[in-house]
Amino acid sequence: MEGRNVITKAARWSAVHPWWALALWLVVVLGALTVGVTTGTRQATSSDLSIGQSGRAAAIAKSGGLQVRAVENILVTPYIGKLDVARARAAADETVSGLKGDKGIASIGEPILASDGSALLVPVTLNGDPETADSRVRPLLDSVEKTQEAHSDVHVELVGEGSIRSGLNDLLDDGRRRATVLSLPVTLLVMVFVFGAMVAASVPVVLGLSSVLTGLGLWGAASQFVPDPGPVTHIIVLVGMAIGVDYSLFYLKRQREERALGANEVDAIEVAAATSGHAVLVSGLVVMVSMCALYFAGHIAFQAMATGAILVVAIAISASLTVLPAMLSKFGRYLDKPRVPLVWRLTQKGGVKPRLWSAMLKPSLRHPVLALVLSVGVLLALALPALGLRLKATGIDDLPKSIPAMQANERLTKSFPSPADTHTVAVKVSADRAAQLRTAVAALVERTRHDDLFVQTPEPLVRTSTDGTVSTIAVGTRFKSSSGKARESLTKLREDIAPNALGSVEGAEFAVGGSDVAYDVDYRANVVAKMPWVLGVALAMTFLVMAIAFRSLVLALITVVLNVLSAVASFGLLALIFQRTWAEGILHFQSTGRVVAWLPLMLFVILLGLSMDYHVFVVSRIREAARGGLGIRDAVEQGITRTAGVVTGAAMVMVSVFALLASLNFIEFKQLGVGMAGAVLLDATLIRIVALPAVVMLVGWKTWWPSRLAYQHGTRAPRMPAVVTEGTSVP
Repeated sequence: MEGRNVITKAARWSAVHPWWALALWLVVVLGALTVGVTTGTRQATSSDLSIGQSGRAAAIAKSGGLQVRAVENILVTPYIGKLDVARARAAADETVSGLKGDKGIASIGEPILASDGSALLVPVTLNGDPETADSRVRPLLDSVEKTQEAHSDVHVELVGEGSIRSGLNDLLDDGRRRATVLSLPVTLLVMVFVFGAMVAASVPVVLGLSSVLTGLGLWGAASQFVPDPGPVTHIIVLVGMAIGVDYSLFYLKRQREERALGANEVDAIEVAAATSGHAVLVSGLVVMVSMCALYFAGHIAFQAMATGAILVVAIAISASLTVLPAMLSKFGRYLDKPRVPLVWRLTQKGGVKPRLWSAMLKPSLRHPVLALVLSVGVLLALALPALGLRLKATGIDDLPKSIPAMQANERLTKSFPSPADTHTVAVKVSADRAAQLRTAVAALVERTRHDDLFVQTPEPLVRTSTDGTVSTIAVGTRFKSSSGKARESLTKLREDIAPNALGSVEGAEFAVGGSDVAYDVDYRANVVAKMPWVLGVALAMTFLVMAIAFRSLVLALITVVLNVLSAVASFGLLALIFQRTWAEGILHFQSTGRVVAWLPLMLFVILLGLSMDYHVFVVSRIREAARGGLGIRDAVEQGITRTAGVVTGAAMVMVSVFALLASLNFIEFKQLGVGMAGAVLLDATLIRIVALPAVVMLVGWKTWWPSRLAYQHGTRAPRMPAVVTEGTSVP
């Protein structure tokens, strides 16, 4: 083949030296897993995730050594009926005895009986950094579990921020394992229907799985620099499987078709590399550059998710362009064995015009204006609920009730009610202003004491550093963090009480945080402020890559507009489903009336990248037909109908994998899974079958402007291949 580039040279080398390529890939996978096991995954702490004024308040308190130590509570409650206090005390005493001597414990308080006698509580204060309490709480949980086994007549539990976070981590790990395990048979089943043979169906699954394992291993090392806030490993699993399988799917389909045309193994692989391999590279670059936009979000969680996604996409690209050719070379004629009888016959219809897809496409080709108006109208109608999209940072109330510590927390708050939320005012001054600070703090306390928004008794708790330069004031409220009154109390503290009381001290640095409502307000404010930048950069980068790859500004603009339509439609679906209660029984969730705050940004950039998988293949196939001399109508029909089967398979893989995410208990992943599955489904049907062909028909040859193709139509003799392929040939 003349004019070989790096992609085709790499594919040919792998095909000629398959054992070397496979051995090197195995070394990479095992090496990555070894690195991941060695380094472990560094979890993000509260300081890592802090943001805005609440983050500054935490930093001020920490600078004075005033961060509150982590406290876990031994909670003893009855299974049914009234609590037997004597038995409860015996269980508590035995638990305390088991914990004494543990180096992670600073102190153990006295047992406290609930005012209604429904529970007994023993506070346990932990040593060390409170932000890493979940890593030190495991011995305590084990000790409490042993006591529970010996006292089956009462319920003995450990509850606190550390145990809740530990339970959440266990739930996330279990969810990741379940999603990985379940995605394999689901993806394999879809591939069987695409290829009709077990070996060919297994190749994309193996490549996708190896990409995921490599990504998870390398993420362990990457997390030492960008700590994991929780969702990253799930994103690696799901994006890695979806993209890894899709890239292999298109490449493998092209290689099989070239073999059917009579090419030998190596030449067929080289043609697949020059066409489908090039599309894989373009598609992968779009995914990665769109993910890069998340670095402009100004928060470690977005940076971590972007890093994990970029990492696994780069690995999937590398595997598809190097290891896949080696696998195809080694399997050779065994790819089509063993055959699945009925499915095999359905997949072997090369050269036959797909009647179903032609019939579905006909309205768009005959009436493009009407088709475009109707399709855009449907998408905009689906997007309408997004106008009322309400965002919320995930708080303790949003965590799954299946976590044992969350169930214990419900019993704790029922028996030991406390102020609904507590704000923390943190202030720091220079050493010569310490006396003024005491006066200012007293004035702040006095203001809150006479305001109905705050709890008047007990008095706000004031803590001061040993040098007197840093103070924190804990101000309780009467309202839950989700209420408007709680936000009103925060606003009053930030904009009125704190500035008036503390602003009189020259050089004073102060901030109000500490509460769930403060973090929620700051997080949402950051998302809203950064959203135009993130979306703008993602769209601009996608436009740039598509324009360079296809040498067409018009096509790049069409791509961006259509992807925005599918994304905003998915936002509308999220608002329609999760901000209401009608789907709770169907999807097994409890509506919070809001959508997770980080989801719109993450969902947008993921969808912008993932939709490029089949968009690039479809558009490049239209372009290939047009360059062969076909008229615009025939080129659109050929490009879409002849790629419909493989695009449907790719979309089915994505929808199936993302649906597994929606089956998890955690509301964050459920919303992400539903949003991504819905958007991919819309993108693969309404946009690819209706909107895209209608737009290209209306724009005509100007679709390819300013490339030469926009001016050269009709100058070539039509060329109809015997078997029309799904690859791409982008010059």
